[in-house]
Amino acid sequence: MSDFALDQKISGTDGGPIQPASRPNLDKGFNPLTMIIFFGILAAGLLFVAYSIYADVDATGAKITTYLPYILLMVALLIALGFEFVNGFHDTANAVATVIYTHSLPAEFAVMWSGFFNFLGVLTSSGAVAFGIVSLLPVELILQVGSSAGFAMVFALLIAAIIWNLGTWWFGLPASSSHTLIGSIIGVGIVNALMRGRDGTSGVDWSKATEIGYALLLSPLVGFICAALLLLLLKVLVRNPALYAAPEGNKAPPVWIRGLLILTCTGVSFAHGSNDGQKGMGLIMLILIGTVPTAYALNRALPDSQIAVFQQTSDAASKVVAAKGAGHSIIGDPRPAVTQYVSQHRISEGTYPSLAALVKDVGDQVQKYGSLNKVPSEVVGNTRNDMYLTSEAIRFLMKDKESDLSKDEIATLNKYKGSLDAATKFIPNWVKIAVALALGLGTMIGWKRIVVTVGEKIGKTHLTYAQGAAAELVAAATIAAADNFGLPVSTTHVLSSGVAGAMAANGSGLQVATIRNMAMAWVLTLPIAIMLSGSLYFIFAHLF
Repeated sequence: MSDFALDQKISGTDGGPIQPASRPNLDKGFNPLTMIIFFGILAAGLLFVAYSIYADVDATGAKITTYLPYILLMVALLIALGFEFVNGFHDTANAVATVIYTHSLPAEFAVMWSGFFNFLGVLTSSGAVAFGIVSLLPVELILQVGSSAGFAMVFALLIAAIIWNLGTWWFGLPASSSHTLIGSIIGVGIVNALMRGRDGTSGVDWSKATEIGYALLLSPLVGFICAALLLLLLKVLVRNPALYAAPEGNKAPPVWIRGLLILTCTGVSFAHGSNDGQKGMGLIMLILIGTVPTAYALNRALPDSQIAVFQQTSDAASKVVAAKGAGHSIIGDPRPAVTQYVSQHRISEGTYPSLAALVKDVGDQVQKYGSLNKVPSEVVGNTRNDMYLTSEAIRFLMKDKESDLSKDEIATLNKYKGSLDAATKFIPNWVKIAVALALGLGTMIGWKRIVVTVGEKIGKTHLTYAQGAAAELVAAATIAAADNFGLPVSTTHVLSSGVAGAMAANGSGLQVATIRNMAMAWVLTLPIAIMLSGSLYFIFAHLF
């Protein structure tokens, strides 16, 4: 892809004029010492991951009889961390393009700065987005994540996401890693349902997918409109002409403007890490649960005081569900009926009595051992599956209009679900650190292609200080809000559309060809990711 020079009076991609301005130096490479430090941190991170897994397994007292699961585990972890690494350099342009093109920071320093705050963002993330992503996956595959089908699922969706991310990066298109991963998950769900003889639409939690889809759909519109409005508001409130001017040559902006732009870059980097980093965390936890359930199926760090709380919420929830199923009884294993409800979201005659039996069974298991840390290694996977299945069934039941639950009953079930999730939906600190390193280091590699697109090829004029600040402020606020609600949004879409909105509001004009290509990538991401992951899942399921 050819780059045009901003210090020449040449035409844009749709024939419009480009205003003269100085192009930042994007070709200065890292010095050898920087590269040594980079690869040193990378090697140290991998050793840290290996040691952490060893320490966690050793703490359980389990004896290692074969190394095959651990070899498979390391391969899967490398692919998952590879996805976060690619996510880093694919999305880093969204944070650094504005500070680079306003000469607020040199390019090589900007990407290191962004990488550091991506790292911090991951470390301080809540984990809500991680399990929001996981809940989209077919429940039967989550319950059998250690099986061949489970590994086929993880490999297929991660490799499909990496392929599309690398393809759009190669062409310098600001496509969404979140959009790609959601499409990959949907593709696996559809093909899994078809392979099991069910309707393809039954393989996906469409209520959750729709909720996430709205977040992804609205994020570019929010970015465009809010950045445009913010720029117009700035023009009314702040009359300083320097804020609305393009950089003069290679001259850095005034101190207060430079501070504002660096602050917004920092905010976007931190918000990107806190949101995007979680997507890999949830998948890594699935990998760990599937290969080393003894150490990771249950939250063994949960204090014993929480067990008493669990028993209270379990007894209360059991009464609510049992009352709904009064007059019905079941014989045999209640799990198939509950699994069917979670998969098909249709209440049948056996749903309530089966769920009541499963709630009681889970409570009996926890009471029997007295602590999650004392659950024997041979049954820990089954206990975790029962807890996860119960939690998902209650989640759907609380949203199901047919359930006819009162507000008090929903509150009771919600407290019980919280206790279940505390036992099963947790992220060890070393997983956060590993993902933070992968995402942070990824921001320092291959950033130039998309930086050029965001900085040069969206608007017809050079990016001004106010335009960059407006786009970054909106992006940081939108991503932070989505993180609080546990929704994945696209940093790429919010920021690039924010730049476009600021350009439009300023009357700078937009380069139609670039906007068209970005829109095409946005439209194609979902169907291509679905087809890629679905095809790979079909192949891997038969190979494994």
